[in-house]
Amino acid sequence: MQHIEIKKVLAQEPSLHEITVKGWVRSFRSNRFIALNDGSTLHNLQCVVDFENFEEDVLKKVTVGAAISVTGTLVESQGKGQAVEIQVSKLEILGEADPEEVKLTILSPKRHTMEKLREQAHLRVRTNTFGAVMRTRSKLAFAVHDYFQKNGFYYMHAPIITGSDAEGAGEMFRVSALDPKNPPLDEEGKVDFKKDFFEKETNLTVSGQLEAETYAMGLGKVYTFGPTFRAENSNTSRHLAEFWMIEPEVAFNDLDGNMDLAEDFIKHVIGYVLEHCSDDLEFLESRLLEEEKHKPQAERSTMRLREKLEFVLENNFKRVSYTEAIDILKQSKPNKKKKFKYLIEEWGADLQSEHERFLVEKHFKCPVILFDYPATIKAFYMRLNEDGKTVRAMDVLFPGIGEIVGGSQREERYDVLKQKMIDMGIEEEELWWYLELRKFGTAVHSGFGLGFERLVQFVTGMGNIRDVIPYPRTPGNAEF
Repeated sequence: MQHIEIKKVLAQEPSLHEITVKGWVRSFRSNRFIALNDGSTLHNLQCVVDFENFEEDVLKKVTVGAAISVTGTLVESQGKGQAVEIQVSKLEILGEADPEEVKLTILSPKRHTMEKLREQAHLRVRTNTFGAVMRTRSKLAFAVHDYFQKNGFYYMHAPIITGSDAEGAGEMFRVSALDPKNPPLDEEGKVDFKKDFFEKETNLTVSGQLEAETYAMGLGKVYTFGPTFRAENSNTSRHLAEFWMIEPEVAFNDLDGNMDLAEDFIKHVIGYVLEHCSDDLEFLESRLLEEEKHKPQAERSTMRLREKLEFVLENNFKRVSYTEAIDILKQSKPNKKKKFKYLIEEWGADLQSEHERFLVEKHFKCPVILFDYPATIKAFYMRLNEDGKTVRAMDVLFPGIGEIVGGSQREERYDVLKQKMIDMGIEEEELWWYLELRKFGTAVHSGFGLGFERLVQFVTGMGNIRDVIPYPRTPGNAEF
């Protein structure tokens, strides 16, 4: 008999027809009540066993963590907490779980720290918290594609291995097939990368943006959604060495159009999960409320999780120039009373998360898009404004998280881009193709990047970015 997902079973009416479900045992009470979960939903299915009809040896193997198959009729539940339950007529053990070994794992039914859960990342998706987070992550990923496909974008697979550094940051993971113990050397005694697989230095990509720009200038509207890598030694709750990036690029689109796109996109994906992940979001909200009880009052969120998501949907994003934002921050109480860790003293300062959150949460009380940043703190590819000091950059700022989107109108003028590359020490021979794009039908174009894990973190309310990706890659950690 084909088994049915527990999510579908819980939505059914009682029936005399026998059904089969399969899953992992969450608990087994009184040698009678099995709580079964198969990952399709937050909710367990209660399976009621008449222990007199089953061999004792079989029932002994119904332990927490064991995989079992249950066949029986779906009846109205007599107990609290569920509308239906299965009266079990057949029980099969698919995979045993030794109770003594389970006690040593996060499958044991007690509270575990998030750090303990990370140490057993291969098992943590079986917990309620991580089941909810990963189901929500999956729906968010679908919503990303759903939005762009419905709006005429083409999905483009940017290369993972690249010879260029899109950000100019230099913090990249090298890719090489050379023998690390005995690499070939050139006449100067340096590693001779001409003898490597690609015959040049190559790295894991930090962004698919530059390649996506080339495709936007042929297909009009494209987006990438794939893994990116940063070799930053940032051991924080907001950074990962491997993460997923969403990067749309649009031809004939200026900065205003780019801001419209970012706002519309974010509202779509958040609206999608509010509609399709209600059970998981309700659970994650309850979990967050419980967690915040242990925080000082000043550190607690002023809004509940779903309220915060609705807040983003219902409010227009406030558009504010960097210059105006600096004036607001300079005059703010936290700055005047030296409460900011990084004080704002002059125009040109690179804004930190504390400044971004102040603008969103305290001053404007809505999502904010900052634009027209100083050229000196932004990347070479951003379009220079007529003032010669600022570029057509934009950042979308969210409550509780700060920057969630970074983007810009790209520099489409050949001579200006070439001079910016010279000024920033970017070798023309490495990006000749990117520069050459401006020779053949150049046009205004724009795009942005959104770190997918930051979005998942915002939507789920999780405090650490390591808890919204299946297997986090961070300094000193490439386990699993």
